[in-house]
Amino acid sequence: MSTPETGQSGTTVDEAPYVTIVLPCYNEQDHVIDEVERITRAMDSSGYTYELVAVDDCSTDGTLARLEQAAPRFPHLRIRAFHRNGGSGTVRRIGTQEARGEIVVWTDADMTYPNERIPELVQILEKDATIDQVVGARTTEEGSHKLLRVPAKWVIRKVAEMLAGQKIPDLNSGLRAFRKPVARPYLRLLPPGFSCVTTITLSFLMNQHDVHYLPIEYAKRAGKSKFSFVSDAYRYILQVLRMIMYFNPLKVLMPPALWLVAIGLAKGVYDMVRNPFYFPANTVMIFLSGLLIGSVALLADLIVRSRGE
Repeated sequence: MSTPETGQSGTTVDEAPYVTIVLPCYNEQDHVIDEVERITRAMDSSGYTYELVAVDDCSTDGTLARLEQAAPRFPHLRIRAFHRNGGSGTVRRIGTQEARGEIVVWTDADMTYPNERIPELVQILEKDATIDQVVGARTTEEGSHKLLRVPAKWVIRKVAEMLAGQKIPDLNSGLRAFRKPVARPYLRLLPPGFSCVTTITLSFLMNQHDVHYLPIEYAKRAGKSKFSFVSDAYRYILQVLRMIMYFNPLKVLMPPALWLVAIGLAKGVYDMVRNPFYFPANTVMIFLSGLLIGSVALLADLIVRSRGE
């Protein structure tokens, strides 16, 4: 596979593109071609060699038919059709694994993200070799269930910042560009649902890969949202804890372990003063619970460090 050159538009069969844009499509028939046109127009003007991989996630409407009908108009468009619905995380994982470009871009086909700015994200990676991922950090929230989503996402983001040890302006933005060789070891960790974007963010941050945040506007969604507040919010917070446990379990387990041990010791001293030579069962349970959780934390940390990744 030849090394791509930037600053040139168009690719040949033997020439790998510099950028691969993965576009998940599920029931987006009314605007998917508008999105393809917007992305194509921006990339053609940028001069980067690219491919646009539109993955139809077993849509129940005419999304796939409209993509196939429009395909001759877009020489850089490659259509991938799933025979069953795998979820946005599955689409992004497989799309990234099959990407031919050195830089991979994730975005959505619902007209929410400013996809005309994709070349800006790529340019940041091209100009600064120390940055491995660029995230479009949204400055507004226009999704469904806004009154519930805003505080819930704020809490989840603060938990992630506390556990990751650094500021995260946007934890789950769907618009991002990253270096495929850096992301390759983490692709197997991607869950099938929306929390895949949280996973790739935390995977980079927890492994000391520099992530740059580019402020972007976020528009109102075209079509019907597939986001379920209760189930997806639950999966987001669960995925944050899972990723921190996977890379740094001491961050999650050691604080409660130390608190339980300290509380158990303090209560033991109090009980000894109040009733000499008598320890209530709850004091012993608190102390032993702290020791057990601490032991599990150390064992989990040992397993993480012995993985050799």
